[in-house]
Amino acid sequence: MEQPGTSPLTEAVRELASHVVSALRSGDHIVAFRTASGGSEDEDLTLAATRVLGADAMLPAVLAGRPAAPDDLAAFEKAVVGFPPPPDAAPTTRWSHWAMTRTLAALGPTAAVGPYGDAEPDAGWLDGAPWQQLTHQLAVLGALAVPGPACAVSRVAAARPLDVARGFVRAVRRRDWLQAAAAGRWLVLLDGVPGHSGVPDTLGLDDGLDFVRMMSAGDPRVELHLLAARALRDRERA
Repeated sequence: MEQPGTSPLTEAVRELASHVVSALRSGDHIVAFRTASGGSEDEDLTLAATRVLGADAMLPAVLAGRPAAPDDLAAFEKAVVGFPPPPDAAPTTRWSHWAMTRTLAALGPTAAVGPYGDAEPDAGWLDGAPWQQLTHQLAVLGALAVPGPACAVSRVAAARPLDVARGFVRAVRRRDWLQAAAAGRWLVLLDGVPGHSGVPDTLGLDDGLDFVRMMSAGDPRVELHLLAARALRDRERA
């Protein structure tokens, strides 16, 4: 049900994120996009919500290392192929689309890779960015914080773990739980790189993420990042 003061898209994003969270909690790899849409108008909202979540819409299959459910893959592909970013799109939009095309190629037998092919977008806009801006941009691109080969954005994050840690603390203090959860997810990913972490032990990252979970009042987008962080931590400890 739509809450007062929220838009239909906001509610669609929350609903789709809730499906992803449910799949992650159950250990399933099926998001069931079909249950998040009804008629054509609802389907359009679901596709728009998929663009907002980006590659995280398929996170259960990515983390499980299993083929995506055909219905999920078809809906995800429709969002990727049907809504490419325009030539003047913001860098974060280009990167989000790139992450979606990479995920699509990894999960399904499709050759659809969008207008930019397999080439990574430019990440130069992050070079020298103040730590506050860096953390904000990384939070927007939280879906890139997944196991697998590094990309230009993850290499920037790996080179500046202290700045990301500062951004995490700032987000917690500002009660920006979504940014804090996404920044924490990046930090867990960086923490799992042997000999190259740089994440300070004094940060108390795991306790900090528990605090974010407690304070975020069950926001599914926050929980999605937190569950991704937990999965990354479990991989690190395995």
